[in-house]
Amino acid sequence: MQAPSPAPVVGTMDLGTRELVTEETVSAAQAGEHWAFDELVRATYRDTYSLALRLTGNSADAEDVAQDTYLRAFRALERFRRESNVATWLYRITSNCASSLVARRRRVGVHEALSEDHALPDERLDHDPAARLDATDRRERLVEALAGLPSKLRSVIVLRDIYDLSHEAIARQLGITESAAKVRLFRAREKLRMQLHRDRPDDDRPEPADPRPSS
Repeated sequence: MQAPSPAPVVGTMDLGTRELVTEETVSAAQAGEHWAFDELVRATYRDTYSLALRLTGNSADAEDVAQDTYLRAFRALERFRRESNVATWLYRITSNCASSLVARRRRVGVHEALSEDHALPDERLDHDPAARLDATDRRERLVEALAGLPSKLRSVIVLRDIYDLSHEAIARQLGITESAAKVRLFRAREKLRMQLHRDRPDDDRPEPADPRPSS
């Protein structure tokens, strides 16, 4: 009997130690095999948590987002059509979960300071609660704006500006040309910039120039 050919693999992001999830594992997980879903979580958790941490800014929220991500993934696994790889599918869910957490915080008016381990690189934040609050608010607005982007644009900006992948690696992950990846990235950044500008509090916006000529 001829030995079966190796199963194709679905890679996670090119960060640190590369883990692989075989198509066989994905199929088994979709069929309800708990061992397969456990393997999928084990292979992708590092990257999922890393993205959640970058989006939320502290480990406690990152753990909550990662847990919510896999809960949603488990519920939606049967509908995963493999038009993208597992890693791409999961980071979309992670981005949405982070956005949901931010939205809940805004609804109840809770603004937690960034943890000391992951504070922004600004020394004054350590001694200025108002500055810490402002930094958290900016992060929350960024996460909300990111989640508001169309899926194709959100994918490319996450891969480039959060995971720091090259245009070539982005094209390979998304199954598009390198030129298409560059175009999508440009459009994504423009839309994100416009969204963030619209969402800026009025107090943060520069005063309009006086139209009267100076004497």
